[in-house]
Amino acid sequence: MCGIVGLFAKTKEFEKELGKYFSGMLNEMTDRGPDSAGCAIYHNVTKANELKIVAMSETPLSKNKLLETIRQSYPDASVQELESLHFLITLEGESKEAILELNQCFPNLKILSSGSSIEIYKAEGLPKNVLEKFSISSMTGSHALGHTRMATESAITTAHSHPFSTGDDLCLVHNGSLSNHNRLRAKLKKEGIYFSSDNDSEVAAGYLAWRIKQGKTIEEALNHALEDLDGFYTFAIGTKDGFAVLRDPIACKPAVISETDHWVAMASEYRAIALLPGAQSAPAWEPAPGKIYSWSH
Repeated sequence: MCGIVGLFAKTKEFEKELGKYFSGMLNEMTDRGPDSAGCAIYHNVTKANELKIVAMSETPLSKNKLLETIRQSYPDASVQELESLHFLITLEGESKEAILELNQCFPNLKILSSGSSIEIYKAEGLPKNVLEKFSISSMTGSHALGHTRMATESAITTAHSHPFSTGDDLCLVHNGSLSNHNRLRAKLKKEGIYFSSDNDSEVAAGYLAWRIKQGKTIEEALNHALEDLDGFYTFAIGTKDGFAVLRDPIACKPAVISETDHWVAMASEYRAIALLPGAQSAPAWEPAPGKIYSWSH
């Protein structure tokens, strides 16, 4: 059992408080996932031709050593050292080449996200502690997705925590399990999709990234997912411009959505949404099986 939440700001005013309200939602899902937690925040869009990468080292790593190595190929790069061996790297270049070079130079460095607006942070421990560690409540942003994990099919590690990102400004959080992830992972690796864990949810993220590389929209990719992914799931998917929600064709896993003039929210349980301003008078509904719901700026 896991908990997922998503929050999409419809106004600039709400963007200023996105982190505060998102943090409350994710913390409310603690009893659904006390082992680890993670979030994807879309904010601080980079300049044209600029890329930001969030990476996590599995072993102690000096910021200066990381920066010195990166600047051999990207002279104007910058590195910000964060908590729990997380680093925010900014450079001018293409993500595929930059990530390949980072993986070659630092085998213990896990790439959590890349793009112009997404930043993913995750760690083992209670959601409250993870949120505080990365100061999520003080962040502004256009939208955010989060996950609280109760480990079932893989180990309790940060690498196995959600969200998973396998493409620029794309991420996925998942409550459920996939039965055909091993076969799909092998296929997607041949298509050039990189995986950093053996988690089945990362395969779903990789599948969507693969479909989008083929020129599909997120809605088209999710329609294909309904045909190709076997198992039980509620997905929340983040893109540069917005987010989407999809439940499997028999809607095995719980989800609820609510919307006002200021925000759109989804969660595994309504109590996470009830914390939002105006929630008491806002319409709320359970997403239909196999139906794609999406919002964008």
